[in-house]
Amino acid sequence: MKVDPYLNFEGRCEEAIEFYRGAVGAELEVLMRYKEMPEPRDPGMVNPENENKVMHAEMRIGDSKLMLSDGDCAGTSSRFQGISLTITAADDAEAARVFSALADGGQVRMPLTKTFFSSGFGMLADRFGVPWLVVVQ
Repeated sequence: MKVDPYLNFEGRCEEAIEFYRGAVGAELEVLMRYKEMPEPRDPGMVNPENENKVMHAEMRIGDSKLMLSDGDCAGTSSRFQGISLTITAADDAEAARVFSALADGGQVRMPLTKTFFSSGFGMLADRFGVPWLVVVQ
C-alpha cells in the first residue's frame, strides 16, 4: 500500500507544475484537461470556461509521486490546512537550494537551520500556500 498526495490549485495548476519543475526538479508524467474527458459528459459537468484547465496531473519528484488538479476552479480552497509535504535532501547544499526555490514568493515559517535531529531543517509555505518541511537526511 502507498499514499500519494493530491493537491488542488483552484485554477493555478499549470503555474504550480512549472514552479515545481524549477524548484524541486519535478517531472511531469501525466496531464489531462477537462476538455479531454470522454464523451458523453453529463450536461453542465464542465464549465466551458474551465475546459482547458487541468483535470488531473501527475509529477515525479525523486521517488515520490505528486498528483495535482485545478479542482473546481472556484477559489474556495486555496489554503492548505493540516498537511505538509516533506523533502528529504541528501546534504546541506541540496537542502539550501530546494528551500530557497520553494520559498520564492512564499512564506518562511522557520528558516533552514541546524537542529538536534538534522544538520538542516526548515519550514515554509510556497507561493500556493502548500506547507513544506525541508530536512537533511
